[in-house]
Amino acid sequence: MATTYKGTVKEINALNVYIKLIRSAESLSSRINSMFVKKNITISQFAILDVLFNLGPLSQKELGKKILRSGGNITMVIDNLEKQGLVERERNMEDRRFFIIHLTKKGKKIFEGIFPLFLTAVVKEFSVLSDKEQIEFQRMCKLIGLKD
Repeated sequence: MATTYKGTVKEINALNVYIKLIRSAESLSSRINSMFVKKNITISQFAILDVLFNLGPLSQKELGKKILRSGGNITMVIDNLEKQGLVERERNMEDRRFFIIHLTKKGKKIFEGIFPLFLTAVVKEFSVLSDKEQIEFQRMCKLIGLKD
């Protein structure tokens, strides 16, 4: 679907790129999320497990920055992961106001079971693009993402 806005070519092109980018991202996210629903985990929970698996223990604030989520949202996601026994909170001894979040053995096992399914799904989704197109798409996304 394209914009129906009647403006300059530059405005119409920008709106059309935005519409297509957002619609494709939401469509992709919906397909990937359906895989997570089957595994009884949310995309935010998976993102937290991924960060902890690959980077090790972090504070809630650091986790929020890594997965681009607000403090309140991170707290809720970590609460739910903790209830499932997938992460543990440890009070930071240097600053007792903060907690360091650790991946549990169960959390590591769950992540190791889900990641290959996630990877397969992502590879399949992006198989519509050649390797060269994927690299170019990464470059363009980075340009947009890092713009001030």
